[in-house]
Amino acid sequence: MPVEADRDVPGLIVKFGDYPLHHGGVGAIRSLGRLGVPMYAITEDPYTPAAASRYLKRAFVWPTTGAEEPGHLVEGLLRIGRRIGRQTVLIPTDEEAAVLIAEHQDDLAGPFLFPRVDPALPRRLASKQGLHELCVEHGVASPSAAFPESYDEIVAFADTARFPVVAKNREAFVRRSRPAVNGTTRIATREGLLTLARDWGEPPGVILQEYLPREEAEDWIVHACFDADSNPLALFTGVKVRSWPPHAGMTANAYVVDNPELADLAARFIKQLGFTGIIDLDLRFDRRDGQYKLLDFNPRMGAQFRLFENESGVDVVRAMHLNLTGRAVPEGEQRAGHRFIVENIDLPALLAYRRSGYTTPHAPAKASGTELAWLAGDDPMPFLTMLARFVRPGAKHLYQLWRTNRRGSITTPATK
Repeated sequence: MPVEADRDVPGLIVKFGDYPLHHGGVGAIRSLGRLGVPMYAITEDPYTPAAASRYLKRAFVWPTTGAEEPGHLVEGLLRIGRRIGRQTVLIPTDEEAAVLIAEHQDDLAGPFLFPRVDPALPRRLASKQGLHELCVEHGVASPSAAFPESYDEIVAFADTARFPVVAKNREAFVRRSRPAVNGTTRIATREGLLTLARDWGEPPGVILQEYLPREEAEDWIVHACFDADSNPLALFTGVKVRSWPPHAGMTANAYVVDNPELADLAARFIKQLGFTGIIDLDLRFDRRDGQYKLLDFNPRMGAQFRLFENESGVDVVRAMHLNLTGRAVPEGEQRAGHRFIVENIDLPALLAYRRSGYTTPHAPAKASGTELAWLAGDDPMPFLTMLARFVRPGAKHLYQLWRTNRRGSITTPATK
């Protein structure tokens, strides 16, 4: 075994909302389960890929939307804690779970272990507006942005904006209950923006952001875990080769690439914020001005975290479990050149990227090793379950994401 974890302290995967094909949760179950840590998970039904893992001791079937009252969700977690019967490390895999845990730390502290953080910070970091304000406050580069409060303000913005622009939901917590856009949407023209904006309501729940040309950019990711003093226990950098939907969605293919400048930028920002726990950052390197611009800050484990592991066998989930259970976190260099592939979305992403003009010059010509999101020789059932559930609804979901992304990118003939 690469590290010696405390097998008397289980882990619980916490997720809210209906998205059963989530490879990040499967990765966390495997990561700690392979160390002998008993693993539990909240699942939508008994037949999700996570529920099929040989490393899962029990799935707690609890269908949620992510829009429930916080008190209801806290009480549900406490019931699960009583069923487990011993102190358990919480591992949130979405913003809703991370924010709920942070804002109700005192209620959850008895049966659960988790990093203690400023209760208001995760919600602010997960908010596009909150993150932009923090970047400005601490001198971290980010795309210029506008936060319209009415349709008239959108019209005024459109009159002076340089197109294309990017529209995103302002708050991560409305993406399931009342999203303005279905994910990051590139809008090519003034007319396209005003057409979409008519359906956004008052006030519009969007951020309108500067578009960073894909031909002049490169996408980078940072995954890390920080201790109670905001010092890195494990910190990794990598370059994103493909995502789905293209250039605006989940990582489909990525490589570990050493980037000391980016690692230092991330560590300094976290120290300034005073954040504790796991982070997943998305940044875009803008070749026009040589700056790394922070696009997203996920105050929790990222779905592709298993890309990153150091020479001692430590990833961010293992680092957090070791730290919370009072054990030392072994140090080591990251396994540079390693590759991560999400099997069910990398093929459509590959086809789309062939026509995009996007390049990743920092990606190695050849991988030193490959980590698959779903398929594992010691745990094959999550992959088979994913295939069974993906064929129809999964393919339909990918198509809908692609259509949404493409519809926002249409350029009208009058303004080409």
